[in-house]
Amino acid sequence: MAVELEEDLALFRAAVSGVKPLPPHDRITHTQPRCVPFQARHSPAPNTLPDVLSDFSAGEVPSEFLRNGYSRQKLRKLRRTLSIQDHLDLHGYLSDAARKQLQQFLRDALHQGLRCVLVIHGKGLNSRDGEAVLKLRTRHWLMQHPAVLAYCDAPLNEGGSGAVWVLLRSSARAVDSF
Repeated sequence: MAVELEEDLALFRAAVSGVKPLPPHDRITHTQPRCVPFQARHSPAPNTLPDVLSDFSAGEVPSEFLRNGYSRQKLRKLRRTLSIQDHLDLHGYLSDAARKQLQQFLRDALHQGLRCVLVIHGKGLNSRDGEAVLKLRTRHWLMQHPAVLAYCDAPLNEGGSGAVWVLLRSSARAVDSF
């Protein structure tokens, strides 16, 4: 068997003896720096924010939301042109802790002047009764938050229906009001 391997190796070397390496390409590969997850940057500080978001919704929570008075162009812009500036992953959180994390995350994003963030809430596939409680509540909380102009499902490569892209107000007024 060792003889066959040596013969194969000799044949391979003979076949590639005239091959020259390709010159290095003159392209620059652009990579977006990965955001450090929100939880890694901030330790949760209980009772630092007033808890003003309600868990109870009066009906269906839509897969996309646009605040009254804004054009549908905002949603189109959110889907097509804006890039995610930060993200929050709520997997594994209980409802109360997730609500507090979301409020802190949105407040910090506003203070940093961020416009577009990703909130990952999951699809509820592993929850009891297969009900996506955190998904529904997260979207309901986002609708209540005064700084949220719009949200829509994230693309499949960023979580699909288990995550939302959120468009935030840009004014300092939104920071001071919440």
